[in-house]
Amino acid sequence: MAYKHLLNKLATPATFILIGIVARILPHAPNFTPIGAMALFGGAYLTKKQALILPVAAMIVSDFFIGFDSIPMRLVIYGSFLVMVLIGLGLKGKIGIKKLALSALEASMLFFITTNLAVWTFGTLYPKTISGLIDCFVLAIPFFRNTLMGDFFYTGAFFGGYYLISSLAGKNNRVWNISSGSR
Repeated sequence: MAYKHLLNKLATPATFILIGIVARILPHAPNFTPIGAMALFGGAYLTKKQALILPVAAMIVSDFFIGFDSIPMRLVIYGSFLVMVLIGLGLKGKIGIKKLALSALEASMLFFITTNLAVWTFGTLYPKTISGLIDCFVLAIPFFRNTLMGDFFYTGAFFGGYYLISSLAGKNNRVWNISSGSR
């Protein structure tokens, strides 16, 4: 019975958020981070206010260890995670493998497009021409691959881990409907 008490403590979204912060601070491949999945997870399981605050708070805390770049870039990056929370809000009560995969893909694409537009707009690496914009996006493709892999990995880990621990703790009354993508 003691393990059920421990599982109940672990089966809170806040635990998964803390895991996200730690995973971002630890060494990892560029853009292979948990924050996008954390934003989706928060949107699906936390209150709207908590979900909007925690990814940005996690970014700020981890940025103190990793380092900050320009304010315009931080605003775009933090803003993209806030939009990911909104995507996660659309998952509330409708969590399934298909919906999670599509949401992770959408989050990855959002991050890729917004951050690379910001790099081109606010940075000095690329000329402010169509050719410079194309170069910016083409050279960022390896980072997109890592973002996509990270979002899929951490979305699966967060949602799957939460489901597993909640099930073991007796918190889930229903099983995901894998074929329809809903609960």
